[in-house]
Amino acid sequence: MEAESEPYVRLATLRTLHRVVADLNAARSLAGTLQAVVEGAVHGLGFDAAAVSLVRPDGDLVVAAVWELEESPMGGPSVLLGQVGSRESWDRLLGVSDHWGTLRFLPYDRGWAVASDIPRWIGDGPLPVYANDWHPADGLLAPMYSAGGDLLGVLSVDRPRSGKRPGAWTREALEMFSLQASIAIGNARLRAEMQRALARLEKEQQALRASEESFRQAFEYAPSGMAITELHGAGRGQLTRVNDALCRLLGRPRAVLRQQSFADLVHPEDRALLERTSAESGRAELRLSRRDGGYQWVCLRNSIVADAAEGPSFLLTHVEDIEDRKRHELQLAHRASHDALTGLPNGAELKARLARRLCAEPQPVGAAKSGEAGYPQPYGYPADSYSAHTAYEGLEGVDPYAGPVHGYGSVEGGPPPGLGAGYGEHVHAVVPAEYGPGGDAWSAPFRSGAAASVDKGLAVLFCDLDGFKSINDRFGHNAGDSVLVEVARRLSGAVRDGDTVARLGGDEFVVLADGIGREEAKDLAHRLRNAIIPPMRIDGRAMRVGVSLGIGWAGCGMSIEEVLHTADERMYDEKRARGGAVRGARGERSHRRAG
Repeated sequence: MEAESEPYVRLATLRTLHRVVADLNAARSLAGTLQAVVEGAVHGLGFDAAAVSLVRPDGDLVVAAVWELEESPMGGPSVLLGQVGSRESWDRLLGVSDHWGTLRFLPYDRGWAVASDIPRWIGDGPLPVYANDWHPADGLLAPMYSAGGDLLGVLSVDRPRSGKRPGAWTREALEMFSLQASIAIGNARLRAEMQRALARLEKEQQALRASEESFRQAFEYAPSGMAITELHGAGRGQLTRVNDALCRLLGRPRAVLRQQSFADLVHPEDRALLERTSAESGRAELRLSRRDGGYQWVCLRNSIVADAAEGPSFLLTHVEDIEDRKRHELQLAHRASHDALTGLPNGAELKARLARRLCAEPQPVGAAKSGEAGYPQPYGYPADSYSAHTAYEGLEGVDPYAGPVHGYGSVEGGPPPGLGAGYGEHVHAVVPAEYGPGGDAWSAPFRSGAAASVDKGLAVLFCDLDGFKSINDRFGHNAGDSVLVEVARRLSGAVRDGDTVARLGGDEFVVLADGIGREEAKDLAHRLRNAIIPPMRIDGRAMRVGVSLGIGWAGCGMSIEEVLHTADERMYDEKRARGGAVRGARGERSHRRAG
């Protein structure tokens, strides 16, 4: 190497440099590349030892590779492997060194610049005799930079085999080598990062495949119904995937369900509930149609499955069969509101129906408009049964008598302008006027205004059986119960569709007849009496009971107790007039009430 003036030496050095550079590019890993760098510096450039300090992610430099031509008895530079020097100390060291092009030379007399945290090894060697002799404490450094100018590491070489400080040719060869080494290290790092990225991607894909398979199995083999609904595009709302449990629940094949949506399957009465149910964490209990034409009670629980980049992707719906629970709930509700013996509504249900029909505000005189065109007709009854609620009065552009309304519902198509969302229209119940020839209030020719038109209302017929106590005493309670069941059946057959027959308690029954006039109420009472008085055969015996009826009227502004008490008093008046049971000294009836 020292005979640098000889052309064949230079050619031999270039050949060696070409070979070691080829070795750099042949390395398959970052560790192999670093090892090729230090070995190439020793075998190709004529140094006895070389080390590479690599920049870590935190900026400090760690000794990553070391090579020595002949292993020193004291361990040599290999003891430096893994030692770390701070970036600040390395920058200061490179700054105070002599600049040999891109190389940095630190003479032995400048050893004070080497900080204590920089890994360093000084071997044995002859002390210099001449000015250009190599000193054992000398150092030659080749910083390696990326294409972007970032420091990748530092190649340190020591002890030239010539014993001299490197000349121009060796320096140039080292510069060329360090440049190729930086490229090779950069490529090796990139390959390592790509391999790690590919390994992570493969691991994530495996996890994704495992997750998809777990989801598929959980979806397909779930004991309850599962469905996936499209959220975007032309197929929005359509069922794109269903499991076997949902197919069995609804009795429909998978191919048919995938062509439908929940809106196609929901019961018409539950459609609004389905639309109100929010997609995110939405929950609704409703009915879905089965293939046999019936409806199945289900609980829908919705959850959004979102893509991290594109947002909501599809809707996952859990469909739980709640038919048995709903049937049980309905049975419990029916038992709570109906008489266990006769199956009729009980006293609590009777009062609840009256409470839904009546409001606390009495009908003002002159507000009724029965007989006029467009007056609301609840449940198909004649228009002169009711008058519109005064909440409409004074609202500009609102016709209080337009649109289909009824006593228990709300205005179809939404609230009228100015009344706000959720407003439910109420139709007043008004007590019909008493009139007729010799009437005890006034006669029809003398009536005027709204009062003249209100001749239909809500009749309350109080029925009390006569002779029932004797049947109980003579034939026993079982026979009495059978009589009550038969009376309930006969009363239910004598009323109109939509009327209510309730058992108030014991041998007392109440009939609610809405949209009926006074004469019609009398005709209804006559039908009820005729239905009850025929003999009935109980346990092979003919038994007969009579009935006392009182007709009362329910109107807004009246309390439920007042309505029932009035009908009860009318019934008592009839019973007394017919010589029936009388009240005792404490105001209680003398006949027994079975219950």
